[in-house]
Amino acid sequence: MTTLNPQRRKLLQSGFMALGIFVGNSWLSPLLRASSLSFGELGPADRNGVRLPAGFTSRIVARSGQAQFGYLWHAAPDGGATFATPDGGWIYVSNSEADKAAGGVGALRFDARGKIIDAYPVLTHTHRNCSGGVTPWGTWLSCEETDKGRVWECDPFGIKAAQLRLALGLFKHEAAAMDTKNMQLYLTEDEPDGCLYRYTAHSFDRHGNPDLDDGVLEIAEVIDGVIGPVRWHRVPDPLASTVPTRKQISQCSHFNGGEGIWYHDGVVYFTTKGDDRIWAYQIREQNLSILYNAALFTWPVLTGVDNIIGNAAGDLFVAEDKGNMQIVALTAGKTVPVLQLIGHDSSEITGPAFSPDGSRLYFSSQRGKTGRIEDGVTFEITGPF
Repeated sequence: MTTLNPQRRKLLQSGFMALGIFVGNSWLSPLLRASSLSFGELGPADRNGVRLPAGFTSRIVARSGQAQFGYLWHAAPDGGATFATPDGGWIYVSNSEADKAAGGVGALRFDARGKIIDAYPVLTHTHRNCSGGVTPWGTWLSCEETDKGRVWECDPFGIKAAQLRLALGLFKHEAAAMDTKNMQLYLTEDEPDGCLYRYTAHSFDRHGNPDLDDGVLEIAEVIDGVIGPVRWHRVPDPLASTVPTRKQISQCSHFNGGEGIWYHDGVVYFTTKGDDRIWAYQIREQNLSILYNAALFTWPVLTGVDNIIGNAAGDLFVAEDKGNMQIVALTAGKTVPVLQLIGHDSSEITGPAFSPDGSRLYFSSQRGKTGRIEDGVTFEITGPF
């Protein structure tokens, strides 16, 4: 175990304690509710290689390279989300992080009973589509993780052509989350010196939805250095014509490998893989704190923090990139493994998303058991979430 010097430990603890009380492997945080979630111990791996609590079951819904309804499920499945359909079913969209114009987005459509009834492409010939985010008007923002990565707004039904949204900037995009109260979009950047961005539209349509082609892209500055009050600065050149976005404002704050991001009830949560932290930005207070820091635990339950989602009640679920290949639930009082993949040590868990009714959880092992992007596996977990 790495020993932290007293000054470093004090800094880490102050970041954590800004949100709550740190006690062993648990904490009390005013931003996470005292949850009624009750997951038991994980059992032995099932036939699909998934360890689950009692009462939960798994099934494999797609494998990279295998055809369903004429669509070859894509390689390197990554970020994902679900969308309700008029017939009581739902759609699960999944990014492909394949490079050299082999990336994009694919979709699985389920009927009201959970049967797969269609599979099709939503976006093709793009580059390293990593994660993304859902809009309140029912589209998927697919983010490219390249030096001048773009954001594509996608129709999960695959009917309308995907739209390029350049106003959201060109940088190594990871994920996006919409503040549904103020209708502002927050975006993470997967660089060791990445930044946190905010987009504010100049105008809205008749439904109150922001224009993603005309607005202001800003970059965050934590005024006191690590945590505390945040000031926002306009990015002069979102298209990064000559200077990368993260280097255009000297006062901006840097985050070590921005990953997943999620909005709930006035708080934007995001993860950084380089230092195994989960951050919380309180929008009204314009204040940033560290919600979880693996360095503070002797034997952390959660490492390799990556994609993050929440349920309707506000509990957080974090997928691991390597670590123990788990999805871990965070509540006000504990970190609890929800599932674990066995034999996928050269992969990462990607694309967690609950079905609209919250009874099913979807995710992928991006590189499967072989560690090759051509061997991704997409799972569905059913149980008393």
